[in-house]
Amino acid sequence: MPTYEYECLECGATFERFQSITARPVRRCPVCRKGRVRRLIGAGAGLIFKGSGFYTTDYRSEDYKQRAKADKDATSPASTADSSGDKGSSGKKKATAKDASTPKS
Repeated sequence: MPTYEYECLECGATFERFQSITARPVRRCPVCRKGRVRRLIGAGAGLIFKGSGFYTTDYRSEDYKQRAKADKDATSPASTADSSGDKGSSGKKKATAKDASTPKS
């Protein structure tokens, strides 16, 4: 149900009402009890998604989760150590002049 904002034409008070779309609009001001009110045009509320089920990762299959875990275990830092032991400062193999001159396919 939407929340509607109203303004009193007599006293200038503004107030909100949580009403059904099919409900009749408010006619009298709840502050001064005599003024006529008009419904204001609002920008609406932001859309809020609460709970699970709104993200792609919420519906991952068990098979996908197992494969992702296996990939993560396979690429862990202990298993990707360079066989020569020279990893450099970034953990990657250093490029040589020979590597730069060979064309990549």
